[in-house]
Amino acid sequence: MEERGGYGQFCPVSMASEVLCSRWTTLVVRELLCGSTRFNELRRGVPKMSPALLSKRLKELEKAGVVTVDRSSAGMTEYRLSPSGEELRSVIMGLGTWAQRWIESRLSLKNLDPSLLMWDMQRNLGTGHLPPRRCTIQFLYPEVAGAQKRWWLVIENGKADLCNFDPGHDLDLVIRSSLHTMTAIWMGLTTVRHETSVGRLEVEGDPALARNMQDWLGLSKFAPVQRMVS
Repeated sequence: MEERGGYGQFCPVSMASEVLCSRWTTLVVRELLCGSTRFNELRRGVPKMSPALLSKRLKELEKAGVVTVDRSSAGMTEYRLSPSGEELRSVIMGLGTWAQRWIESRLSLKNLDPSLLMWDMQRNLGTGHLPPRRCTIQFLYPEVAGAQKRWWLVIENGKADLCNFDPGHDLDLVIRSSLHTMTAIWMGLTTVRHETSVGRLEVEGDPALARNMQDWLGLSKFAPVQRMVS
């Protein structure tokens, strides 16, 4: 990329690094691999990245042939991975697997982000484990300030929507925990049952929804990875 300059080596690792190793680029590719196609969807997956930098990275990836851009006559723009971009799936997932296996959990859990956690939960929710009726589930993180303290998942017709404002529906379930606890559960570092038993997780409402929370929560794609460090 222009801001880094080239490494001046013919090695394929060097050439790949020139495309992928600028700040945020691999995370943008991660979001595209997770199914985000619109700019605002991508922003939800990288909430700490500025819109200007996201736009710049998308243009760089398009120029490198990793991303294709579909601009409709209605003015809607969608971003998708090209065949070469899709081939990065094993690379990006491999990076995540390595980190889940070898980076200590105390280091991973220093990087807490409620908006990313809830966005990731929403798109990986196991809706098949939820009843066919509309379900509204509220997550409360008491130590988090402002609008990031309360989140709602509304599941209807097999589709989950995420809100950080009250959608006005009756609540089926209220879940209270620290952001640290919920992130640890999501990443597979602990379980709903354990955190409930030690009092770090409180679940109130529909007994059936509470009972199978571990199933419908879905968990991170990296949660099953066997860890080599604690």
